[in-house]
Amino acid sequence: MKKIVLIGLALALLLGYLYYRSFVSGPKYALLQAKEAVQNHNMAAFEKYVNVESLTNSLVDQVTGTPGLAENFIPGLQLGKGMIDLLKPTLARAARTEVKNYVETGRINTRFEGNEMFFSLAAIAGTLVSDDSQFKSIAYVKEKNDVALVGLEFTQPKFDTTVVLEVKMIDQGNYWQATDFTNAGELLQHIIRLQNKQAANR
Repeated sequence: MKKIVLIGLALALLLGYLYYRSFVSGPKYALLQAKEAVQNHNMAAFEKYVNVESLTNSLVDQVTGTPGLAENFIPGLQLGKGMIDLLKPTLARAARTEVKNYVETGRINTRFEGNEMFFSLAAIAGTLVSDDSQFKSIAYVKEKNDVALVGLEFTQPKFDTTVVLEVKMIDQGNYWQATDFTNAGELLQHIIRLQNKQAANR
């Protein structure tokens, strides 16, 4: 009897350890660590779990490439597609500066110097997740080889609905790193349509 109890205890410990190892090396843990890095204003730790360059480049591409979005998030934008394409590296650098400032200080820079083009991550974040929104759950984690897609579900009380922001993550060996919000452009377009519909019905 004692032997059976010991075997059961050993199995329970082994399963617990395996679960712990899978958690601390999984996508969910990486997102929690990124959140903690923001709370601690630790940019180096944040960049371990979030590829800021990849993520901001992708956001710029999605916003400038989705019809009707760019003018909502790039103040003073009155340029054709050719000029926007030329400005993408500048916009992405501005976005990375905004991320760095937010992580290190906890403050969002909403000032625009002179006529400089500024990619407004604050406006994007405020559209995707408004002041009255709340994180609801991790809707799904889809892992395939070294890529994971994680769905983050947020409430949108103004529209009596929820939205799922999908994060693409890459396995870096012993940790995962977020590289992209895969549906940001599509989701922003959807929310703006809801805003316009709500305004028209008033």
